[in-house]
Amino acid sequence: MALIQCDFYSDTLGLSTSMNVILPQTTYSQIGMKTLSSGHKHKTLLLLHGLSDDHTIWLRRTSIERYVSELGIAVVMPSAQRSFYTDMEQGMKFWSFISEELPAIARSFFPLSDRKEDNFVAGLSMGGYGAFKLALTHPDRYQAAASLSGAMDLSHLNEFAPDDFKKIFGTLDQYQGSKNDLFNLAREAAALGEVAPLLYQCCGTEDFLYAENIQFRDHAEQLKLPITYEEEPGNHDWGYWDLKIQRVLEWLPLQSNR
Repeated sequence: MALIQCDFYSDTLGLSTSMNVILPQTTYSQIGMKTLSSGHKHKTLLLLHGLSDDHTIWLRRTSIERYVSELGIAVVMPSAQRSFYTDMEQGMKFWSFISEELPAIARSFFPLSDRKEDNFVAGLSMGGYGAFKLALTHPDRYQAAASLSGAMDLSHLNEFAPDDFKKIFGTLDQYQGSKNDLFNLAREAAALGEVAPLLYQCCGTEDFLYAENIQFRDHAEQLKLPITYEEEPGNHDWGYWDLKIQRVLEWLPLQSNR
């Protein structure tokens, strides 16, 4: 595998930012790892961080590089600060950056496929919200999305962090039923039928976000969205996420369709 840190200027954000990228590389001499590359433009997993983290966290807290080594896929890990992957009411346009500018920049740097069938997104906590938001908003771009202990209902953020909620989303009325509301996005995606992306959702039963994950699961199932839901004992921590990202990689539809 090739591991690359990219520092680049974002026109959307108006500042320099960073992303880490894992690229497939066929090698036979890396001790303890078998690595593969298809030789085509790579299938890509966009992997999103949580509220207190950045673009380095998945590499520091999990063995994601080793887990993907035999899969022949690229992994793009950007930084989005504490934005909830949103064009903030009082801040920068992180939604426009993540959804539009970042994919274009990554594909200009590296041989990454732009086909829907080759693109997936996953994340934890705030990143789980971002992953579902991307896939449900752009079902024509992402084949599948995975949320690990995701923040599903951000109206709760208005209750325990009202100042942060106001800076990101504005008022509760502005959030509910909007393009930032996952429950609303799920309703819109359900109207697309078979075009809707595949969804994977998991949450530990001891997690403080467990109740809203159950609520979203029930909502998605009622809408007949293609969702796979799993739960087991677990908390909001890296021991749980390191295990579940391996399950996500097993679940992703990576079979060749060229």
